[in-house]
Amino acid sequence: MHESEFKIEWLYSNLRWLYLVAVTAILSLQIITSDPRVVFAPPVIALLITGIVGNLLVMLLLMLHAFHKPLITFTLILDVSLTLGLIGTTGGVESPLLFFSSIPIITTSLRHPWWVSLSAALGTVAVYGWSASQQIEPLPGASFGTLWNDYSMLLSRGAVLLFSGLTISYIGSKIKTELWEERHTHDKQAHSQIEAAHQRIRLIFELASTLSATLNHERVLQAALDISQTGLRELLDRDISQVQLVLLFRTDQALHIANSRGISRYDKQKRFQAKEGILATVLENAEITITAEPGSDPELNQIVAMHHCREVIVAPLRAGFESYGLLVMGSPESNTYTPDYQDLLEAICSQAVMALQNSQLYQNLMEEKERLVIVEEEARKKLARDLHDGPTQTISAIAMRLNYVQMLLTRGDFEQIEVELQELETQARTTTKVIRQMLFTLRPLILESQGLVPALKQYIKKLAETNPLPIHLEAEKEIDQYLTEQAQGSLFYIIDEAITNARKHAQANDLWVRLYRQGTMNVIVEIEDNGRGFDVIATEDSYDERGSLGMLNLRERAKLSGGKTVIQSELGKGTLIQITVPTKNDLAF
Repeated sequence: MHESEFKIEWLYSNLRWLYLVAVTAILSLQIITSDPRVVFAPPVIALLITGIVGNLLVMLLLMLHAFHKPLITFTLILDVSLTLGLIGTTGGVESPLLFFSSIPIITTSLRHPWWVSLSAALGTVAVYGWSASQQIEPLPGASFGTLWNDYSMLLSRGAVLLFSGLTISYIGSKIKTELWEERHTHDKQAHSQIEAAHQRIRLIFELASTLSATLNHERVLQAALDISQTGLRELLDRDISQVQLVLLFRTDQALHIANSRGISRYDKQKRFQAKEGILATVLENAEITITAEPGSDPELNQIVAMHHCREVIVAPLRAGFESYGLLVMGSPESNTYTPDYQDLLEAICSQAVMALQNSQLYQNLMEEKERLVIVEEEARKKLARDLHDGPTQTISAIAMRLNYVQMLLTRGDFEQIEVELQELETQARTTTKVIRQMLFTLRPLILESQGLVPALKQYIKKLAETNPLPIHLEAEKEIDQYLTEQAQGSLFYIIDEAITNARKHAQANDLWVRLYRQGTMNVIVEIEDNGRGFDVIATEDSYDERGSLGMLNLRERAKLSGGKTVIQSELGKGTLIQITVPTKNDLAF
């Protein structure tokens, strides 16, 4: 049963209660002036009980939503039977309940076409006229005045009954028409809502399909603008030329126009601090907001095209507590952005933010890949330099001495040959140590088996065999257990690079390597020397002119373990390199 039909039947049931209460009240009043045995005769009591039981059954079926159309006939028969029965048992045409005969007319007028209720009214009057004519027995030879006195009261009652029946039929038809129009309007609205929801779902599906097919930042923003324009056109069933802006935060914490439609090339360079106006409101509340006359907004008024807009809607591009920016749409017409479009725009922003996150992750992955390539390339260059500056030079010197020894053999100078052979042995042993040290730094097996601190101890011991620079290792007890294997590997290579640079360039008398915890979240590694120092800024600015990327390599290796590098140095005051890396998650928390 439709809601409007349910309302009608519920109204009937409440009117029936009113009818039964009114009948009981009128009959009770008759006790004062009439014989109670006549008023509350058994047939009257039986009819009242029948009406109460029947109406209770109808209301129960309505509440259980089990009231079906065939039961309408039952309720109509119940009303007619109660009315005729009560009138017939309480005096007929002289009954005080005579005008309750309008009850069936009311129920008929609200359930059936107007001509049916009109027929019911006319039928009721006809039955009343016939009953009245049967009760009046005019005397033979009675005058016209006498007859008029006999029939005037009956005719007046019949006229009133006819008038009330026609009025009830008309009003009932009007009520029925209004209820039917209400139902039609409700159905139309429900259909429109279903259509709008269907359009939103289709547009969101198209957006999701488009965004899932690309990891390009620009294409993501273009797709978001395309779908928002298409959605507005389909919801309004007409095309509106919008001003569209995608504002994203950059490193300067200002909103920049990342993509746009309908603005000039000059305006695309504008930046927004989002400190006041609708932009600040949306960022603070994280809710879609609409405002009129955007040309008067303290920040949007920078855009010339906004002065031609009558309405603007701003939606946040937000994921959790992280804000990426804002999506801004301006319309030259008022009342453009309906609640349906606001829901669609919210879904578009959600999908766009997820796509932006994926795009950013992809970009970070590509940057990480490039960093790995740089680190690997620099490691190759370092190995090539070390081989060229160390073992290659020594082996060349050994080859020259062997040629010299061969020449001494032809002369027979055995004393000098003995001296040269001793030098050759020393150079060969030194070269062997250097190569072993290089192999150790390339892949120290002790680092994997025992940890970072034992590997550093062995590394410093091997360095002491070939270089007299004192290296002092200061490590917190069991510091290795707070570092992941990846972090230990990265830190070993960073320390190796820093020590190598200090030995080559620092002209230091001492060098310190320190490892300690900072709270429960970080491990600090410091490499410090008391050498001549250098200008950090000038050295970093000259990377493009130099073949070595030493400090950049340190920073990139630290990033691979989620850490950061700080280099402090001044001319004549030595150098301090500090690396901060996070501890293991399971131990830190």
